[in-house]
Order: sequence, then C-alpha cells, then structure tokens
Amino acid sequence: MTRQNVLLVASASIATALAMLAAPAVGQLVAPGGQPVAAIAGPSPDPAPQELRVVPESQGAIQQSFAPVVRRTAPAVVNVYSSVTVRRSNCPYANDPVFSRLCGNTPTTNQKVDNSLGSGVIVGEDGVIVTNNHVVEGGQEFRVVLNDRREFPAELVMKDERTDLAVLRIDANGQSLPMLEFADTRSLAVGDLVLAIGNPFGVGQTVTSGIVSALARTDVGVSDYASFIQTDASINPGNSGGALVDMQGRLLGVNSIIFSKGGGSNGVGFAIPSEMVKRVVDAAVHGGTLVRPWLGAKGETVDSQKAAALGLDRPRGVLVSQIFAGGPADKAGLKEGDVVLTVDSREVFDDRGMKFIAATKAEGETATLSILRNRQAQTIRVRMSAPPGTSKAELVQVTSRNPFSGAQVAELSPALADALGLDPFQAKDGMLIHSVPGRTVARNVGFQPGDIVREINGVTIRTKKDFEAALQKAEANPGSEWRLAIERNGQRIETSLRG
Repeated sequence: MTRQNVLLVASASIATALAMLAAPAVGQLVAPGGQPVAAIAGPSPDPAPQELRVVPESQGAIQQSFAPVVRRTAPAVVNVYSSVTVRRSNCPYANDPVFSRLCGNTPTTNQKVDNSLGSGVIVGEDGVIVTNNHVVEGGQEFRVVLNDRREFPAELVMKDERTDLAVLRIDANGQSLPMLEFADTRSLAVGDLVLAIGNPFGVGQTVTSGIVSALARTDVGVSDYASFIQTDASINPGNSGGALVDMQGRLLGVNSIIFSKGGGSNGVGFAIPSEMVKRVVDAAVHGGTLVRPWLGAKGETVDSQKAAALGLDRPRGVLVSQIFAGGPADKAGLKEGDVVLTVDSREVFDDRGMKFIAATKAEGETATLSILRNRQAQTIRVRMSAPPGTSKAELVQVTSRNPFSGAQVAELSPALADALGLDPFQAKDGMLIHSVPGRTVARNVGFQPGDIVREINGVTIRTKKDFEAALQKAEANPGSEWRLAIERNGQRIETSLRG
C-alpha cells in the first residue's frame, strides 16, 4: 500500500463519515574522547517495569477478562453531540453578489440543524470533559450523554486547533461524576495492552482491545504538536475524543485519527498522549489561556551518515542547527552542533518530537536534556518559557494611499509566528499581512494573507516602526517607484510598482 492510497480519517460526524465512505480515498485528509561509542552515546530512556508484562502461560491466563477494567473506565466515557443551525435561502442566487437582487428584498429561507457525533472523557468529577477539537468545530450547541444515559447541555470552555483538543463542562447538579486519571506515558512500551472506548458509527458505547503498536509518531501530519500513541485497537468514525486506557484504568490518551483506505478501522489508530491532554485541560480549568513553552532550538534528524560522523551507535537524536538568541536553550548553554538524545528521559528523533515534549511542560518548569557534545555525554536543564512577544496580532489598518492600502498588518514576533503555525526562526520579525479585504488596492496588487513584508525600497522591515517610516518616505514622492520584497510560503518574491 502506498501512502497516496491511504485515507486519514478523523472520526467525528457520522453523517460526514458516511459521506467519506462514498468518496474517493486517495491522499485525502478527512476530519475523524576516544571512549567506546557505547560509553559516549548518552543514556537511553528508562525501561518500562518488566515484572508487569508477562506472556500468558496457561489456558486460565488466556481466559482472563478485561471486564474489571471496563467497569472502572467505561462510565467516564461519554457521547458528545455538536449541532449547528444552518440557514439556507430558497433563492439560488442568494449568495451571488450580482444576481442576489433577483431574490427580492426578503428572500425566504429555511433552517436545518446539522448534528455531529463524537466521544469524550470525563477528567474532572465536577463535569470537566475532554474531546477532540474536530468533534466540536463549528458547533453552536453541545450535548453530552453519559454512559448511564443521563443527558446534559455542555459549555465549550476551550478549543485548540493546533493540538486537536477541546474541553467541555457540564453541570451535574453537585453530583460527583466518574472520571479517569491521567497515566504517565513515560512507562508505556510497545506491546502493552490497551483498550479503546468510544461510540463508533453511533451504535452506542463500544470497547475494543489491542496493543500499543508504536510510540512518538510525529509524521502523521495532522497536528502542529504531534507525538501520537499508535494502537491496533479498533477506532472508527465516532470514536474521536474517546479514551485509550491502560490495564490500570488510567487515561493514556484521547483517540483522534486513523489511517484507512475506506473509512473503517484497519488497525492503525492514533491517540494524543495524556501529557498533552493534561496541559490543555489544566489551561482550560485555570483561566482558559494555553501557553506553549518552547526550547528556542531547532534541529535536524540524524541519519546514518550523520550518526557515523558524530560517533553514535545508531541513527538517533536531534542535531541542533539553530539556537534562538536569548531563548531558553541559549540561556541553558545548548549550542549548535550538540545532539539532543533525550528530553526528560524520552528519546527524540526529530524536531517535532522535541517540540512536542517542550509543549507538554508548563511555563517555568524545567526540561532535562541528555546531549552529546564533542562525543561527550552531558546533561543540560532548560527552564521553559514562552516565545517572546504576544501571540495575538495587534492589527494596523493601512489607510494611506500606497500598495498596501486596505490591508490589515501586524508586527511579527516569535510568539505570533508560533501561534500562526509559522517557523519562529524564519518569521521572528517583519510585518505580516494579516488580511486583505476584497476591492482594495492591496488585493489588486496581489497581496495575500500570510505574506511577510521584508523590504520596501531597499529598507529592511523588522518592526512596525520600520514599516510606517518606509511608507511615509515613499509617499512623500508621489509617482515614484515602489520596490517591494515579500516572503510567501518561505519563498522570497520581489516586485516593482509605479506609485
């Protein structure tokens, strides 16, 4: 099977899932110092306790049941219903800017309520529930149905598209609800038994069993902060937001997506690890602001050639290629050319893995990095902090007569770049074109949202002050040429315009 023939399914709406089953499934993203090498390679992650993992040795062992675990965990898994009221006009030209006048002044409309179904997990006995963002995306009203069929309206407390997580809350009239505790996935090992609980295809709560197939999957490509737990426990449309639990009944992760050729489970499912889930839930419960710390370091994957050159016993770790001046890694003494082998005792193999583990820490917490520097093993402790700047765009409307007229722009910072999914190292300064309304000079010139203004008439633009000064200087010479350099999707574009 080639990657192009794999369908990635985020199991949310049943109606949406059925539509997907009828659609072509090709590459589509759907919302469901001389020392021996061994002595210098640095520590490996702590092994999982072996005494808890035994192969069945008798008929009686084979006949053992998961029922006790299910009894403890199933009541804490709920159904989440999201609905949105859609207004549709009976006039076929209602949305046409030219012919809408043919509909008259008050075209008749009808309303339709679209519903989607997913799962959720109670993680607070006071009614705090976590689910996937794609389960609630676009929803206006939310309902939660418990395992015992009690139904409650739910309030959306927080949603975070970048982790694909959302937090809801229900009022259980003072009653304590069954809940799941978070597991520490650092002790998780490939081959461990797990259970997946959710509501596949809307048939009702269902439990499936399987094993952990892989850990720290960062190449799935559906989340900015991805380090998924992979499992072969059956996960299908409707399971999104449900629980992946261990044999102690603890929450290992939130089931999120599957790889599938036709929309059903092929035994390749992925769950968001509990560490990230806990970070989002804690942020929702304590103020609703999610701060994502960063290392302030960028790295490259270590392949076989690099491993041999670095003296590693095998390809592993992340070769540090960039350090952000004044960032956490810089302050801790990390240097370009270092190889980060583990972060908090977890092996890392790419930049996304480092980024994920850093994001599971709270601001001010310390991450312990095991590194290799000049073939010597060292340990560095990095105090985590957020990227500098504000993560919210402070928009400036360009009203003067120039090529940017009508556009909304904002000064870039590492925090804003990170919030927008841009590389903070490549987009740490400059002026970001945030929006370009229709019928404006900026739109006619061809600017697009996401463009970064790098130069105006040879002047480098790093701040809002630079931008405004360059505009004023150019406007003082009406009819003069405008020489512009912008960055779009990482590519530099230069153009000249006559004022």
